[in-house]
Amino acid sequence: MVSKKAPLYMVTWRCTRRCVGSCLYCSYTPEYAKDFEIDTKNAYKMVDEIHRFGSPWFGISGGEPLVRKDIFDIIAYAKKEYGMEVSLITSGFAFDQERLDKLAKYEVHTAVSVDGNRESNDIIRRQGSYDKAIHAMKKLSENGILDCIVTTMTKYNIKDMAHPAALGEQYKARMVVYHNLVPVGRAGSNMPDLAPTPEEYEAAFNEIYDLQVKLANKVKINVYAPFYARIVRQRNPVDFWDWFQNGFLGKCTIGGNYISITENGDFRSCGFHEGYRLGNMKDKGLPETWDELQRSELHLKLRDKSNIKGKCGVCEYREICGGCRTRAEYYTGDLFESDPACAYIPKVLREQ
Repeated sequence: MVSKKAPLYMVTWRCTRRCVGSCLYCSYTPEYAKDFEIDTKNAYKMVDEIHRFGSPWFGISGGEPLVRKDIFDIIAYAKKEYGMEVSLITSGFAFDQERLDKLAKYEVHTAVSVDGNRESNDIIRRQGSYDKAIHAMKKLSENGILDCIVTTMTKYNIKDMAHPAALGEQYKARMVVYHNLVPVGRAGSNMPDLAPTPEEYEAAFNEIYDLQVKLANKVKINVYAPFYARIVRQRNPVDFWDWFQNGFLGKCTIGGNYISITENGDFRSCGFHEGYRLGNMKDKGLPETWDELQRSELHLKLRDKSNIKGKCGVCEYREICGGCRTRAEYYTGDLFESDPACAYIPKVLREQ
């Protein structure tokens, strides 16, 4: 039985940690192998659970999803059994004509990762990766299935935010999405050399807002970073609430507003944090896990932003932002401390 309306329009499955790339900020560590992945039969069961939950969209991430030999069997199951819309993200490294034909056959909304221009991208993602990503974009665009271009912000590309947006416009992507850098996996060990400064983030987010306005009728611009909401609130207070409620992707989700599934079938409440697991789909259902999440003492505490400490806790933009809890924990050891990547000084502290 399907829910009347799912709390989430999409549930994402990180189908593998295996990858043909070696990005410096990768949130996955290399010791995980395919033995940790659920098999095809359990993947079908997972799709059943997403359908029972009521989400019409099935998202697939990695690692590199296209290295799973059964990925198109699972996509076909979701499409044929339930008529789900399917999205997938690729780096372009494992992209070839056979995979393109299957992506097109099943009308998979496909995103491509690229980190800035050729120079900055190839520093992060290795030599030749930019050209592979552009090739994938071009072919996906020609087949009408290029969904998003996805960029992660680092010190190498932080002053080059316009380039992914220009690619989105050129190849007619539906959206260009910018991720701030979250210190997990390989990114954590490389963080001092990768992380933009708070001032660099501030300048970049204002540049991205300008791009969002400029390209409004051509390609959507979005940001996975809680404090981008504060930038938009400052720049466009008139249209802010409609955008925040209906268009913004960057709200911190660890307070129980999100659930995804890992390669081994675990449920988790944050797309980055590996520590907060909610059980495994082999033992419990998705709707039941979601209901448990809504009653979780930790997640209820996280949802109440009056529990946040430091400057985030006294900020006038706390309720629309609150910072990244995973990043706060990485830098301070406390999930409820301030996010140090934000340059903004709250009004109450400026007036002291």
